Amino acid sequence: MAALNDPIPAGRDDWWRHAVVYQVYVRSFADSDGDGVGDLPGITSRLPHLAELGVDALWITPFYTSPQHDHGYDVADYRDVDPLFGQLADADALIARAHELGLRVVVDLVPNHTSDEHEWFQAALAAGPGSPERARYLFRDAPEDKPDGTPPNNWSSVFGGPAWTQVEDGQWYLHLFDSTQPDLDWRNPEVPAMFEDVLRFWLDRGVDGFRVDVAHGLFKEASLRDQVVAEGGTTSSGQVNSDHSMVSRELKDEPMWDQPEVHDVYRAWHRVLDEAGPDRMAVAEAWTQTPESMAAFVRPDELDQAFNFAWLLTDWSAEGFAEVITSTLAAVEPVGASPTWVLSNHDVVRHVTRYGGGEQGLARGRAATMTMLALPGSSYLYQGEELGLEQVDVAPEHRQDPSYLRTGEVGRDGCRVPIPWGGTEAPYAFGPGSAQPWIPQPADWSALTVEAQAADSASTLAFYRDALRVRRDFAWTAGDDVELVDLGADVLAFRRGPLTVVLNCGDTAAELPEGELLLASGPVDDKLPPDTAAWLR
Repeated sequence: MAALNDPIPAGRDDWWRHAVVYQVYVRSFADSDGDGVGDLPGITSRLPHLAELGVDALWITPFYTSPQHDHGYDVADYRDVDPLFGQLADADALIARAHELGLRVVVDLVPNHTSDEHEWFQAALAAGPGSPERARYLFRDAPEDKPDGTPPNNWSSVFGGPAWTQVEDGQWYLHLFDSTQPDLDWRNPEVPAMFEDVLRFWLDRGVDGFRVDVAHGLFKEASLRDQVVAEGGTTSSGQVNSDHSMVSRELKDEPMWDQPEVHDVYRAWHRVLDEAGPDRMAVAEAWTQTPESMAAFVRPDELDQAFNFAWLLTDWSAEGFAEVITSTLAAVEPVGASPTWVLSNHDVVRHVTRYGGGEQGLARGRAATMTMLALPGSSYLYQGEELGLEQVDVAPEHRQDPSYLRTGEVGRDGCRVPIPWGGTEAPYAFGPGSAQPWIPQPADWSALTVEAQAADSASTLAFYRDALRVRRDFAWTAGDDVELVDLGADVLAFRRGPLTVVLNCGDTAAELPEGELLLASGPVDDKLPPDTAAWLR
């Protein structure tokens, strides 16, 4: 019997090339046991929603054993499930059920750093300076030529403050993120060997791919020299700015990121994935400075895809979107990779809010999504965007993002509020019981639940289902060539095979080219209204 959701042509081992992948933030998707935190059985119970939505795969954020200082991105055991989220048998059941529904499963892998509760780091603290245990991490002595208490270099943590913490015996360890997330030394052969074993562990359990966290990290310049700072500037580890809504790339000198040795790691991983089967994949979270450096991660013998954040970083502008399309396609074409497109994830402000919020923000969000889905390559969706959710202004007492706890600046909690499934008040069927989940949900979400929107043919959920259904007809057959069409300065238009896509970024209605209207992101008469996109054939 055919799977419920099988839009990918039979026999395509490279299923990811034109897939739609749905990101599940495990804490905030669905709760099975009433503790207010999402878990693996909760995800399994809601998989039919993803199949009905029409996505091809789900990517699940880390569910491994962790003290949860960074909500799972601080891993204490890569081969087990944290009791907060279930157990290994629950992971097996989730993978099996997803495959029954025709959904692939991509799991998060965090190779740049471990938790400070990982057995390796605890052994390093116990063993002391100069030990093999400390050689797995980046421990350094205090600099002799600098005042007492000065770190080994001037690097800053992505989460604010110095990127170094001093231990009782006087040595310092590097952490480009939170102090509970010590960076590994990838020049130590024990480190790549351990992660290849982790890959095989999850491949043997049936996962279809990996999302590689901080894929541009891993290696740092061996000297660990100071970062050169522009006059009047400050040091930065270059990941995201204080509210995690944009990439911070003001400084070009980045000895902590994107070192050439990292590509040897991914060549080795490519071989591990091939051993498991031709249909296994990996996608990099690589914040790089140019499209060309991003494309280096997806050469034929490395990773299969890399997130392209340029689409979500672009202002509401036809010219800006056109530039992203042109530069992205030009970058991946020489290496034969498929591009990726994304508008939201668990680290950035939800795109409806970025586009202004309210009715205009929602209209622009739907139009930008529809345009993105029409491009060749894969689209990555973030849970709740199919409901039109906006960023939530989380009360200070409920904020849990380590960047907020470190700096006092609003972090990423607002895009991580648990999604609403049904009912008229919190927790909106997120889990059993009546208590608010781990981040409280707004009181005005009753009209945004899956239950409410499934009954409304004009809802954002209905729009996403329609768009993904229509996309199946051309995703694999329209080809990879994109021809930009000039319909005016405020209009983005392009042809991809038989498909013509028009996005009106202006403030007046635009002429539509001839063709059969397949779908529009909002009401359309004889012209295309502002903040609206259309597909024509």
